[in-house]
Amino acid sequence: MTAPNIANITSIVGLNTFVSGISSTSANSIILSNAASSNKVLRVNSLLASNTSSAATNLTVKLFNSATGAGSSASIIFGLSIPTGSTITVIGKDTPYYITENQSIGATCTVLNSVDITASYEEVS
Repeated sequence: MTAPNIANITSIVGLNTFVSGISSTSANSIILSNAASSNKVLRVNSLLASNTSSAATNLTVKLFNSATGAGSSASIIFGLSIPTGSTITVIGKDTPYYITENQSIGATCTVLNSVDITASYEEVS
């Protein structure tokens, strides 16, 4: 289980993903996951969160030391209030995150199904 040396890469693929309506207020909805033996690094360039509900909601986004969103975690943002109809930048191009093998990013919010999250990232191998 080793991440590739990003100075000697053979492939960079630009990708997008999304989670439509964070599905839990307590268990994390997984946004990005990098398997334990992928031999890849995911470089997250942007992560946007949009409140699609009629009420404000608080969003928490965490980095996990497990590809399944389990184990230990550290907050990227914690309890950030997103007003109705607003979009926030959680991760931007100027502050990228590298998701190495057996890591993931997950999110919860206080109003069920109220937040859509989109991510733009590069799969580096």
